[in-house]
Amino acid sequence: MGNPLQLLLISIVIYVVGAILPPLVSRSERQVIRLSGIASMVGGIFGLLASAPVLMGAEMMTFATDGPFSFAHFIVRLDGLAAFMVMVISLLVVVTSLYSLSYVEEYIGKGARYMGLFMNLFIASMVALVVMDNAFYFLVFFEMMSLASYFLVITEQDDEAVSAGLLYFLIAHAGSVLIMIAFFILYKESGSMDFDTFRQASLSAPEASVVFLLAFFGFGAKAGMIPLHGWLPRAHPAAPSHASALMSGVMVKIGIFGIIKVGIDILGATSAWWGLVVLAFGAVSAVLGVMYALAEHDIKKLLAYHTVENIGIILMGVGVGMIGIATQHPVLAVVGILGGLYHLLNHAVFKGLLFLGAGSVMYRVHTKDMELMGGLAKLMPYTAITFLIGTMAISALPPLNGFVSEWFTYQALFTMSHEGSFIMRIAGPVAIVMLAITGALAALCFVKVYGISFAGAARSEKAANATEVPLPMILAMVLLALLCIALGVGAPLVSPVIADISAQLTGQATMSVASGSLVFPGSSPQTVLSTPLIALLLIGFLTLPLLIYSIFKSQRLRHRHGGNPWACGYGYDGQMAVSAGGFTQPLRTMFAPLYRLRKTLDPSPALSQAMQSTIRGATRAEPWWEEKVVLPIARAVLWSGKRIQWLQHGDFRLYCLYVVIALTVLMLVTVM
Repeated sequence: MGNPLQLLLISIVIYVVGAILPPLVSRSERQVIRLSGIASMVGGIFGLLASAPVLMGAEMMTFATDGPFSFAHFIVRLDGLAAFMVMVISLLVVVTSLYSLSYVEEYIGKGARYMGLFMNLFIASMVALVVMDNAFYFLVFFEMMSLASYFLVITEQDDEAVSAGLLYFLIAHAGSVLIMIAFFILYKESGSMDFDTFRQASLSAPEASVVFLLAFFGFGAKAGMIPLHGWLPRAHPAAPSHASALMSGVMVKIGIFGIIKVGIDILGATSAWWGLVVLAFGAVSAVLGVMYALAEHDIKKLLAYHTVENIGIILMGVGVGMIGIATQHPVLAVVGILGGLYHLLNHAVFKGLLFLGAGSVMYRVHTKDMELMGGLAKLMPYTAITFLIGTMAISALPPLNGFVSEWFTYQALFTMSHEGSFIMRIAGPVAIVMLAITGALAALCFVKVYGISFAGAARSEKAANATEVPLPMILAMVLLALLCIALGVGAPLVSPVIADISAQLTGQATMSVASGSLVFPGSSPQTVLSTPLIALLLIGFLTLPLLIYSIFKSQRLRHRHGGNPWACGYGYDGQMAVSAGGFTQPLRTMFAPLYRLRKTLDPSPALSQAMQSTIRGATRAEPWWEEKVVLPIARAVLWSGKRIQWLQHGDFRLYCLYVVIALTVLMLVTVM
């Protein structure tokens, strides 16, 4: 198979070549699209091959060199967490690249030629970032990732895309500043920018807490947690759908990765209140994210808010794990991180599927407004069934993958509820209730999404005339739908791999996983994983409805009569159909204060006002600067030039005299 570090290097080189070469070698936009997509697909395959040995139990691998800068060593570290992130990124890259072969043709003449450039640089910077073990290069690749994704957001160049890109750019770089300050404090104490020296730095408790909070809010801005989420529901809908899938599926997880890297790997999660802070922000993000999603009619904006929700769920697992590390509860620590990392993987898969499904609908209907869709299940059957699997997965319905990772999070919260301090025993049940509310509202939201978009009658002419999308787009969605099933049913096989990564992070390297239990030396097994028998029962949950449907389908069709639906004795009108707004109107009325809070928490108006004030100030300052500084200097130079023109007489002997005088003056100055 080859050395994982060599395979990783090949992967990154392919991404870079796929970014630069296609626009140079071909004038055909369609050819550039295909070359860029194939390059990113091949790079993703090499990324999967590079991560597999480490995930399967191989030793951590490192590579170090001085690099071009004397103050920063170029260090690559492929440990369990880095390999896991490379695997998640590469997995989604392979699928979205396959999807892009047909989808990006929609953008021919609208920047498609350079979309592959920014996409491949975006992917390469993410992969390089997660394996980098030096603060300087980490920040370099972090900025490259932000800049490349910014250009993807503004692809369409309309007012909304440019505005969304600017908001994203500002919030991302505000987070970068906080991360830089955190790294500077660690550099000041350790004397080096290497993460390995950061791990050994002796920080006082207040210093460590400051570093953690700076990193938490800095990376939290990239993750899109509330209240730093304002860019996310605007940037993701503005980007092309395959880019949205990568941004929502993996880019926001770089924020989670950073929180784990600094809070657990570098600082060791030494304070329990750090975990409580992460848990609290995660719980609030989960509940508010799903509630804000319910109110949306724009299908991509709705999915973006669900990213906020799922980032909250991941943070809940990470927070519980950090509490377990700080309070020396190994089972709590391992299960919490296990739940967080498993949901990180699952969210990448089902949210990638949903964004690709939304992109397929937009590819045919040319709108994001669900009120203009409807009736698509018959016209786009493959898109409909794969999208349905995605909605079931994100709603945490068994036997799909979302159920498994949320179940682990519940296990961690239940464990915390009867272990540890009084605050832990209170925080556990509160978080359980908030997670349960999140799950119920998510199911409600996706009943609305699927029902309004795919069921019922078509609500527009384009929806009525829609056809299925091209084969590469179908294959990409089918692959992710199968993964949603495989990661749920195959939990007994997947969980031990992620549990080993969790154990490494929490310092429980001697832990093993056997027969669905976590086993620690000197303690009884802790059952937390689904057994194969339960997995078979979960498969039954999926096949039973299909079996019942197939039995009664023919009978139902025989008894179906033509004509309009029953309308309580009134003449049926198409406007009587349930609308996206009407579906959630009672909930929006009941929780109106929380929806008003969304406007309060949204930083876009404040940033927009600040930008406009800056522009107005610059507009006023420019004429003042020109009139009071630039023009007077220019007039003075012109006046001086006219006054000294008498020195130029055209006499060569006089010019020689000037040279002698100048040399004499310089000699006197030198002597003095």
